[in-house]
Amino acid sequence: MNCDEFVELVTAFLDDALDPETEARFVEHLALCEGCERYLDQFRTTIDQLGRLPPETLSAETRDAVLDAFRDWHSA
Repeated sequence: MNCDEFVELVTAFLDDALDPETEARFVEHLALCEGCERYLDQFRTTIDQLGRLPPETLSAETRDAVLDAFRDWHSA
């Protein structure tokens, strides 16, 4: 597994949604790649911090702007 594939699978890994073979490759890469280990830690920290924000802190305009920015992310 390379770093690009790792980044694509982080959410599925955190949701425990990877098949056993892919999860094993993910964990193996994680053990060998300090950069991806940092990335996963940052992702977990972000989830932890944002999970504490009350929904009303995000205006409808900001929410729509963020969703628009990422809507076609994979097609770019």
